[in-house]
Amino acid sequence: MLTSPSASSPSIANLAAIVDYQPAHHAQVVELILHIQNVESKVGVALDDQPDLRDIERHYIADGGGFWVALDRQHRVVGTLGLQIKTAQIAVMKKFFVAAAWRGAGKGCASQLFAALIAHARLRGVATVVLDTPSVATRSHRFYIRQGFTQIAAAELPVQYDYPDRDSLLFRLDLA
Repeated sequence: MLTSPSASSPSIANLAAIVDYQPAHHAQVVELILHIQNVESKVGVALDDQPDLRDIERHYIADGGGFWVALDRQHRVVGTLGLQIKTAQIAVMKKFFVAAAWRGAGKGCASQLFAALIAHARLRGVATVVLDTPSVATRSHRFYIRQGFTQIAAAELPVQYDYPDRDSLLFRLDLA
């Protein structure tokens, strides 16, 4: 089950931890991401179209990036976020997903995942983080803008990388 609401709404107090991805998290990570992509957002992205999900260690961690999961008190994955290092100073933020019950102000899940990514990016000397997101993900767009991202055109990407074009918007954050 992706989310199991308790008697009260999930809150930061109910979030157990933001932890580094471990292979034991894989099935829950894939389940959460595919559910949000295809059931909630209806973007129609198959697992086979996302080789990074099949081998998270190789696509995120091996090159100095990272992949984090948010765990609830029952140690269920309720959020994910990945960072791919593309050059010494440029990284791509990917796979930022939070279970519906854990979204919104006061929940702390998204902001804690994002803080883990930014701390890691700074330690690695990353100066710029870019991301792509479906145009229908307007709630996500507002989060990115609150965090300091600015929307950019594809021609303004400081590094090229593959992403499934879902009428995507692109964003950039300079960490300086």
